[in-house]
Amino acid sequence: MARSSAGTSHPYKCTECDWKTAKWVGRCGECQQWGTVVEVTEKTGILRSVVPVRIAADRAARPIGDIATTSAVHWPSGINEFDRVLGGGIVPGAAILLSGEPGVGKSTLLLEVAARAASTGQRVLYVSAEESVSQVRMRAERTGALEPLLYLGAETDLATVLGQVEAVQPDLLIIDSVQTVSSSEVDGLAGGPAQVREVAATLIKAAKSRGHSVLLVGHVTKDGSIAGPRLLEHLVDVVCTFDGDRQTALRFVRAQKNRFGPTDEVGCFEMTGEGISEVPDPSGLFLSRSTTIVSGTCATVAMEGKRALPVEIQALVVPSTTPSPRRVTVGLESSRVAMILAVLERRAGVSLSPFDVYVSTVGGVKLSEPAADLAIALAVASAVEDVPIRHDLVAFGELSLAGEIRPVSLARQRGSEAKRLGFGTVIDHDHSNLLQAIGASMMAGGAARARHQDVAKAQGASASGKKAAGGRGQSSTKLAAVAELNPPTDADSWYVPDGS
Repeated sequence: MARSSAGTSHPYKCTECDWKTAKWVGRCGECQQWGTVVEVTEKTGILRSVVPVRIAADRAARPIGDIATTSAVHWPSGINEFDRVLGGGIVPGAAILLSGEPGVGKSTLLLEVAARAASTGQRVLYVSAEESVSQVRMRAERTGALEPLLYLGAETDLATVLGQVEAVQPDLLIIDSVQTVSSSEVDGLAGGPAQVREVAATLIKAAKSRGHSVLLVGHVTKDGSIAGPRLLEHLVDVVCTFDGDRQTALRFVRAQKNRFGPTDEVGCFEMTGEGISEVPDPSGLFLSRSTTIVSGTCATVAMEGKRALPVEIQALVVPSTTPSPRRVTVGLESSRVAMILAVLERRAGVSLSPFDVYVSTVGGVKLSEPAADLAIALAVASAVEDVPIRHDLVAFGELSLAGEIRPVSLARQRGSEAKRLGFGTVIDHDHSNLLQAIGASMMAGGAARARHQDVAKAQGASASGKKAAGGRGQSSTKLAAVAELNPPTDADSWYVPDGS
């Protein structure tokens, strides 16, 4: 371990939060970041006094009303879904950071961006620090990304990358990735906090001075955060995440920070054998294509940024063979589903204790917003009663522990998207409570009563059957009464819920 300089009581400090310590540690004791504690040298000491500098007239501060405004001019990258997230396109001189897990398709997406931008007349320099130029060329041939204005380079030294920029004079510079490029002027290995900070700051400074845009690829840690110092996210103008389930071909680009546009837009892509393609209308990806009407399914409308995505919830209820019934969820938060099951049993009289409950989303999409509560509850109730929900019905709303249905954000946009896709009925907060919503969602008013009669006949068959049928009989009695008071409306009826 290196010896500390004379007169320094805390020779090590964290590059993230300036936490100081007398000895080196792998993890900061203040911000809990790994690999950010470095040795303090004389050059990094804090000056105790600063001499004021005389300000020239052209740099003097002026009243905000006297400053002329300029609007950011975007040029399209050629990929509409990517431009949607960026706020309309790429701004000259902008620094964009794209992060994602290994293997999600970051390099494939950026190679497509490079090819599309080059096809529009922009000069693009793609620098890969992880692959050779021949490997990138092979991928470009497979995806059809061979463009005359697309230049490839394989460099890991920062000075060499800057030399390539001077030689090519690109309109767009793509670095894949910022963690694998290093500078000889800074100590430490590539990917370390000091190296990442120096590389990013130098590339961004060059982009601002020359006027070309720079797109940096960033790795992520195990917890999903961007690897490297937090300063990296502050240096860039746009921070985008590229994520998706590896079991499915669907990918999403989201903006976490955007100085030139909104942060609530989402770009949808699909990975194919020929590369990556846009999905301008993903509405039908998360709905079952089966024409058979079965119980335990209910559609909802989720929001990905400003984009409304209809998603089908599927539930399956079977008698449990273990003392502790199973609760299995796919694509949904298990704790939230457990709460919804408790509300169903306590407020709607749906007996679930004798059964294993399985709840899943179609297409592997992950839902975490409370707006899906009502659809989950209706799907489970439909599975318990073995009564199908009307095929033209969609439901969204947050459930309270009292069984009330609360309004959700962007309700009008959700309803409009459901209408566009042919859903004729919406169940939302206009139904005062969960029990009323369950009764209104059943396909026929007498179906629940017929189910109750079948269960009542089977109660004396066996002891185990008596236990299972008793739970369903209890819930069927309560739901039958509600269904009688709330008969299904005409399939052609439609209303758009109030609120936004």
